Amino acid sequence: MTNSLFHLAFPITNIEATKQFYVTDLGCTLGRESQHAVTLGLAGHQLVGHLTPDQPLKQQGIYPRHFGLTFLSQTEWQALADRAKSKGLTFYQQPRVRFPGTRIEHRTFFLEDPSHNLLEFKHYTYESAIFGEREHDQVGDTGEL
Repeated sequence: MTNSLFHLAFPITNIEATKQFYVTDLGCTLGRESQHAVTLGLAGHQLVGHLTPDQPLKQQGIYPRHFGLTFLSQTEWQALADRAKSKGLTFYQQPRVRFPGTRIEHRTFFLEDPSHNLLEFKHYTYESAIFGEREHDQVGDTGEL
């Protein structure tokens, strides 16, 4: 599927706090909004935050649910990590290197938005690891469910 954009709908508890986090702090673009939802642009992809009357349960660990971006440039990944720090955003996991010294080595960090949604931002040392390197059977970290 080419010439397509990814779309993700997710629960939020406060539209203004969501706009502050995603638009002002992360740098997303603001799209349409109503009393019940807000549309955001994240690296050209469409996110839609839908108000939920109840606070979603806070996930214990990074699995099973999170979303984010895989950067092709380590410089851009680092720039976002620096921006998140300068804005005082909540890091669920600080920037670190996973699987060092392997073909699936990558830098990653997780942020938590005001509604407890987790976002992962990563950059692979070897771009082939984004969809390839199938001989490696590691996907994610064990013990972080």
